[in-house]
Amino acid sequence: MRNALRVLVVVLLASAWMSALASASSKGEPQVKSVTGQVTDNAGQPLANAIVYLKNTKTLAVKTFISQNDGTYTFNGLSPNVDYDLHAEMNGQKSDNKTISQFDSRTNLTIHLKIKK
Repeated sequence: MRNALRVLVVVLLASAWMSALASASSKGEPQVKSVTGQVTDNAGQPLANAIVYLKNTKTLAVKTFISQNDGTYTFNGLSPNVDYDLHAEMNGQKSDNKTISQFDSRTNLTIHLKIKK
């Protein structure tokens, strides 16, 4: 009986230790963010070949994406600890600026951009 009790205690302690390790490792790495959306005109029609600009406000580095035939764009692998500015341009026209805040805890954001013609 004593041996069974000892085995039970060891199993419970090992289980608690493994659970604590798993929890610590999942909290240690911040999640990366992604942003997707669609670029449209005033009438809501998708705009292919619009240039979408994503600016890291810490480093001022800019990434670009040319919208697909259906107007969609995607940026992956964004740092969760940085603010980003986002806008689209086409034929000299520009959408409003949007901000992706580091305080927004969502990892997958959808932001649609409208270019006023």
